[in-house]
Amino acid sequence: MTQQPIRFGLIGTGRIGQVHAASIAASPNAALAWVADPFVDGANALAERYGATATADATELIAAGTGAAPQIDAVLIASPTPTHVDLIEASVRAGLPVLCEKPIDLDIARVDALRPLVAELGVPVALGFNRRFDPNHASARARVAAGEIGALEQLIIISRDPAAPPADYIAVSGGIFRDMTIHDFDMARFFAPDIVSVSATGTRAFDPGAREHGDFDTAVVTLETSAGAVITIVNSRHSAVGYDQRIEAFGSGGMLQVGNPLSNTVSVSTAAAVEARPAYPEFFLERYAAAYAAELEEFVKLARGEASTSPTFEDGRAALVLADAAQRSAVEGVAVAVAL
Repeated sequence: MTQQPIRFGLIGTGRIGQVHAASIAASPNAALAWVADPFVDGANALAERYGATATADATELIAAGTGAAPQIDAVLIASPTPTHVDLIEASVRAGLPVLCEKPIDLDIARVDALRPLVAELGVPVALGFNRRFDPNHASARARVAAGEIGALEQLIIISRDPAAPPADYIAVSGGIFRDMTIHDFDMARFFAPDIVSVSATGTRAFDPGAREHGDFDTAVVTLETSAGAVITIVNSRHSAVGYDQRIEAFGSGGMLQVGNPLSNTVSVSTAAAVEARPAYPEFFLERYAAAYAAELEEFVKLARGEASTSPTFEDGRAALVLADAAQRSAVEGVAVAVAL
């Protein structure tokens, strides 16, 4: 029997909210039913585009999932980070599965205060670590898990943005480790979850916004697993060659590498260059379009009570623990032991 689409209530209609709205609309397993944003013009615009109901009040949207005739089956939170904890709490109390953008919060104390309730109620909560669902990243991880390259000994994750964000964004972002590297921390745990130690170095090489707000624009993080594998994360807030996302997994029996996709496979050779190729994608939405779609489909399984590989609340907490440890390590110049 054909299952009915999961009816979503989307909270937040900014850039990432619009990405999720498009993914929901494109999926035969999902439907956009409600949209909430205090900037109600954005909610109205998305609602009109996809045939949903708009509101300025997220609590009204969550209430639409309760009662004798609920109008939504799940909540997707794409609002600013400071709203996440309260919205997750309200959603799980209403019995509504949640897919929330990272991070859960910038303050681990708030995350830990919510943790017992999430565990007690057992309502599914997934975190938006979409890179797990990139086809190439997922393939490399599956092949490592299958033992294709033997025991994992080294993992290198390179993540460089095309350009630094505005200074006013950096001021509220929680810093490079909680804002940018947190995706790489989750990817590290995707390959090797048993991380026990974090060492980090950060510098302010080029970005005035990072200097102004005490953040870093360039960082290297070294993670050690209980088995002795070493994971190196290389970050930069700018990249002249485009959005640079690569992984190398090295083991006792070989190596797997994930490169950057190109906009096309045409190369040109002239007197000035041989086999010159186009630059990498300039934007994370372009690079990870397929990953966002796959992330949604996996969450639909979770919302239906089926087996799912969606990253959990605990995965979100673990990534924030690693981010906090990296921040402390970079500031204090010490290696930080962690227990995840």
